Amino acid sequence: MKKFTTLLCMICVLMLVLAGCGNGANEEASVSDEQNQVKEINVSYVTAPLNVPSIVEKHENLFEEEFGDIKINFPEITQGSKMTEAVATGDLDFCNALGGTSAIIGRANGVDLKIIGTYSRAPKCFTIMTNNENIQSVKDLKGKKIAGPKGTILHQLLISAGNEAGVSMDDMEFIQMGIGNGVSSMMSGNVDAALVAGPAVIKAQEGGARILRNGEGLLDATIVIGARGEFLKEHPDLVEKYMNVHEKALKFMEENQEKMFEMVAKENGVSVEDVKTMYPWYDFNPTITEKDVKELEKTQDFLFDNGMIQEKIDIKTLFVEK
Repeated sequence: MKKFTTLLCMICVLMLVLAGCGNGANEEASVSDEQNQVKEINVSYVTAPLNVPSIVEKHENLFEEEFGDIKINFPEITQGSKMTEAVATGDLDFCNALGGTSAIIGRANGVDLKIIGTYSRAPKCFTIMTNNENIQSVKDLKGKKIAGPKGTILHQLLISAGNEAGVSMDDMEFIQMGIGNGVSSMMSGNVDAALVAGPAVIKAQEGGARILRNGEGLLDATIVIGARGEFLKEHPDLVEKYMNVHEKALKFMEENQEKMFEMVAKENGVSVEDVKTMYPWYDFNPTITEKDVKELEKTQDFLFDNGMIQEKIDIKTLFVEK
């Protein structure tokens, strides 16, 4: 009887120990889950050139509907390089509308970035413009001053159009300048031509400027949707939710065009008629195609040849694995 009692006590102690271990494991798992729970998501917000899905997503509260209690922040980061910097520091989870040039430069510099979809293709939207009567074609830009943002799709357009016309960058004086300042400098006569995109094209035309060349036949002007690599790895379900929001925005655009036109016009400070003129220039199909990959490979060649990246990357590794 004494041996039986001793054995029974030992079993009880062992059960208590195991229960304690189990509770400890559960508590650790609970803490781990709580630490891993996402409370906020940062999505870049850019309205220009004509980023219709972004505007719809924000104004129709589509993210809030999809993500529930998770707070959605929309930092207005308009420069691609600043977006990739924010991704690198963990301050940005999604790049909603990131230029292909910026995505490649960021990745080449070690930024953990993945492309999860194509945002837009809009070769007609990206242009070389002038108000100089003596300039009738890109060929006439030889010896002239051209203003525009360096290392961008517009810069790529200038080089491609120059090659097409037999004019190299050495034949032109390229001045680094944002789109708005470039247009102002062109209109005031301080430069001979400017690289212009989106609503600024129509405003420049209203001021008397004209288009010398757009991207048709030269480049697709591919804009992508990027996600922070670590966020994608840890929260693939939230990345899927993000793309659900994007699909809902595209559906809204299709079913509510007049409301969408007014929304975009107000956000970009242009008329509804201007939006209706520009909207057909864009292809917002988010599916990544083989042509998109080829276009980004072509963009990488442009960046490498012009010394903006030191080594090439495998473009296909930029895209999320399906």
